[in-house]
Amino acid sequence: MFLIDSSAIIHPTAKLAADVQVGPWTIIGPDVEIGEGSVIASHVVLKGPTTIGKHNRIYQFSSIGEDTPDLKYKGEPTRLVVGDHNVIREGVTIHRGTVQDRGETTIGDHNLLMAYVHVGHDSVIGNHCILVNNAALAGHVHIGDWAILSGFTLVHQFCKIGAHSFSGMGCAIGKDVPAYVMVNGSPAEAKNINVEGLRRRGFTKDDIGLLTKAYKTIYRRGLTLDEALAELNPLATESPALQVLIDSLNSSTRGIVR
Repeated sequence: MFLIDSSAIIHPTAKLAADVQVGPWTIIGPDVEIGEGSVIASHVVLKGPTTIGKHNRIYQFSSIGEDTPDLKYKGEPTRLVVGDHNVIREGVTIHRGTVQDRGETTIGDHNLLMAYVHVGHDSVIGNHCILVNNAALAGHVHIGDWAILSGFTLVHQFCKIGAHSFSGMGCAIGKDVPAYVMVNGSPAEAKNINVEGLRRRGFTKDDIGLLTKAYKTIYRRGLTLDEALAELNPLATESPALQVLIDSLNSSTRGIVR
């Protein structure tokens, strides 16, 4: 068995672990590193500087590590860093960073990016996230661990999507989504805590109950965000999970989805 197809074009400076598989007509440019156990399908374009970790699978027609179309970009050597155990499906596009921000686009571990997902420059995706078909992140978007973006979700630049949050299909997100919150609609509106997702991940009934109470404090009582935080902060000692929600509220710079 040939691990690298004879029609693949791999730049001499690219660094591939010994067991990396590369399919037909794939192009791997300079300054690309790919870790052990990774499989790159046919007709993929990988451009550096890009580092891809171990045991990733990238499907056909994806473009990974390309220059951003941001008009401020002038060819600076920015980066893309991808962690381990990610699945990147057909037609996904991921752009490198810009020097105006982090200079790096970052994707963590154990993520699933389904067909035709777009990840814009300087975005950060945590671990165990799912981006369903045609979800698109503008530049500078931050996605927390275990977040799920349903198909055709659109996220405006500089938005933060909290850990364990969930967006319905066709969502247009223009503000920050707090941790654990489900949003839907265009423009997106908060609907509830992601109760089912939390159950599946082993959150206790007490934690889910406290987070549901916190959601009502934020969204159902007509309080300002500062007033809601004043009530929630003393409760944080009861649950590390609640502290995650509070931290996501404190880190918001665009205001939260309401």
